Amino acid sequence: MPRPADLAALDARIAGCRACPRLVAWREEVAATKRAAFAGQTYWGRPVPGFGPADASLLVVGLAPAAHGGNRTGRMFTGDRSGDVLYAALHDVGLASRGTSVSADDGLELYGVRATSPVHCAPPANKPTPEERDTCRPWLVRELELLRPTLRSVVVLGAFGWQAALPAFAGAGWTVPRPRPVFTHGARVTLARRPEPDPPVAVPDSSAIELFGCFHVSQRNTFTGRLTPAMLREVLSAAAEAAGLTTRAPSG
Repeated sequence: MPRPADLAALDARIAGCRACPRLVAWREEVAATKRAAFAGQTYWGRPVPGFGPADASLLVVGLAPAAHGGNRTGRMFTGDRSGDVLYAALHDVGLASRGTSVSADDGLELYGVRATSPVHCAPPANKPTPEERDTCRPWLVRELELLRPTLRSVVVLGAFGWQAALPAFAGAGWTVPRPRPVFTHGARVTLARRPEPDPPVAVPDSSAIELFGCFHVSQRNTFTGRLTPAMLREVLSAAAEAAGLTTRAPSG
C-alpha cells in the first residue's frame, strides 16, 4: 500500500478503498436501498475517513461507521445516536463547536481532537470480521504515524476498538506492554515510543501517549445506563488533560 504523505491524501485513499468484498457489497446495498427516513438523501456509501484537524493531540477511536450514520453522511460519528452522544460530550467539555452532528456540512469543528475507527466501512450487524479488521489496520497505522508529532492521548471506545488498535499502535512505533492491557472502562495505559532503529536512537518522553478505555457510545450502552454522559465526559476530560487541551466544566 502506498504511504500518503499527509492526512488529506490518506483520507482520499481510504474513501476509495474496495479491499473487503463483503463490506463493499453491504455498504453499497445500504446506500441503494436506504432507510425510509432518509429516502430522499444521497448516501455516501464508501469508506468513511477520519474527521478532525491534522495536528490533533487527542484521538478518539471507535469501531466502524454506522450503516445509516457515517455510511450515509460520509463523516465519522455523524448522523446517528452514537455520534449525538459523543459530540454532545465533546461540546460539553469544550472540545467541539457544537453538540450535534447531522451532516458533513453542518459546520461542526473539533478543537485538537480527531475521530477515527479501525474499520472504515459499515459492516453488517455492526460486526466486522477479524480478517476485515486486519485488512483495514494499515490505514489506522498510517493515520497514527501522521498524527505522531502532535498526538498525546487516545480514547478507545469499546473492546473491539481496543483490541484492533493495540497492534496499530505497535505498528506506528509505540511499545505496547506484554501481556497486552485488558480493556476496561476507565483504563489508562502509557505507551512509550520505541527507539528509532539503525542505530537505535532514544526518543523523548514527550513522544509517549496516554491510552484511555471507555465504553462505546452505542445505543445499547447509553440507553441502559452502562455509559452515562457524565462517565463519557470524565474520560474525555482526563484524556484532554493528558493531551494538553483546555477544557471547561459542563454546564449541566
